[in-house]
Amino acid sequence: MTKETSKPHLKHELSLLDGTMLVAGSMIGSGIFIVSADITRNVGSAGWLIAVWLITGFMTLTAALSYGELSAMFPKAGGQYIYLKEAYNKLIAFLYGWSFFAVIQTGTIAAVGVAFSKFTAYLIPAVSEDNILFDAGFVKISAAQIVSIVLIFFLTFINTRGVKGGKLIQTTFTLTKLLSLFGLIIFGFLAFKSDIWTANWANAWDMHKLAKDGTTTDYTMSAALGAIAIAMVGSIFSSDAWNNVTFIAGEMKNPKRDVALSLFFGTMIVTIIYVCANIVYTGVLSLHDIVNADKDRVAVAASFVIFGSKGALVIAVMIMISTFGCNNGLILAGSRVYYSMAKDGLFFKRTGTLNKFDVPEFGLWIQAVVASILCLSGKYGDLLDMISFVVVLFYVLTIVGIFILRKKMPNAERPYKAFGYPVLPVVYIIMGLAFCTLLIIYKPDFTWPGLGIVLIGIPIYYISQRNVNNEDKTEVVS
Repeated sequence: MTKETSKPHLKHELSLLDGTMLVAGSMIGSGIFIVSADITRNVGSAGWLIAVWLITGFMTLTAALSYGELSAMFPKAGGQYIYLKEAYNKLIAFLYGWSFFAVIQTGTIAAVGVAFSKFTAYLIPAVSEDNILFDAGFVKISAAQIVSIVLIFFLTFINTRGVKGGKLIQTTFTLTKLLSLFGLIIFGFLAFKSDIWTANWANAWDMHKLAKDGTTTDYTMSAALGAIAIAMVGSIFSSDAWNNVTFIAGEMKNPKRDVALSLFFGTMIVTIIYVCANIVYTGVLSLHDIVNADKDRVAVAASFVIFGSKGALVIAVMIMISTFGCNNGLILAGSRVYYSMAKDGLFFKRTGTLNKFDVPEFGLWIQAVVASILCLSGKYGDLLDMISFVVVLFYVLTIVGIFILRKKMPNAERPYKAFGYPVLPVVYIIMGLAFCTLLIIYKPDFTWPGLGIVLIGIPIYYISQRNVNNEDKTEVVS
């Protein structure tokens, strides 16, 4: 009698709670603790600071509710890559996958990893970014960069051992940071200072550029719109990665229902937290203190007011927990996109195979290598700014895909339909295109290079297709 062996396959291990924790955990990294300083410098008032977060939250929720239809139609590993392929063609899908691998996912993993190490330095000064271990002139390697790389490789190793370990870390750390953030918000409301609150909200809708020295510069109407778009780069980065749950749809227990619900619950929870956290900032810190926070660490400045001298330690531990869980979610989900691309002959063949633990191990490791290179380059921040406009552009293309697929596949099963269709998807498309257009006008140094990264994928696509066709011909001849 022979022992029956089964071919490795993606296992349905993830529940609705796991999916929701992946959405929330992937969204909440270091951004909410930092980016409000730059947002305030661009919009100059408490009202517009909150408005930027509300606009971003509305866009994120609208996109998530729209993606619910696509996730229910195509409950497979790969998520957005699959949606673009089905709505358009392989080229558009590949350009997304290429951008995702080159900087979107790997750059975010690098940024979050370095944020983890920077705040670890509050507890262990030896791992500070100021501790340079190697200086070759053209590149400097700090202890913080080494710690971030060790973190990336550690979490990658955990995720190569199967989805159970990854989901346990994700759920545990996300629940911990959600409770911590709710604690920060509750204690923050209790620590409100009426004089600061009144001063901040006295001219809440007076938009202007606010310099660190307190000087202001008024905007024209068009420049004000540009300022909002530039300010939203930070809030959109902080709210991004919500779609990571769609990449692991093939491992959800009930993907046709739970992916859509995970998107809704996860984005709603995070949006509420982000808005409340910023209300707390305006209740305990003056606008001058927000824009002048050391290294833009607004949450650290707020924590001194809320928790006293131990505030920095409290925030450091919170951000360590937050970034650890965030990176785990990013690492877990990212490799599933490369897996789906490889199945279509659009990526390294080995990324389309699963190891004995039924996970795409090769995809996990090459993702770790690229993220580590970005850590060492020190340029991941610039790359993320460059790609912000491209990320939203792909979101717009994907949501337009809903309209295309309604005509292309009118009889396809749709267990869930986009909420508010067609109004809300159209509103997102208009807002997304407006955001991208304003960035092209007012931040060209970042948007054009970002588009360039995407366009580099075009020749790579045709080269890969030629190689696939040559392999097919060889197989036919043999």
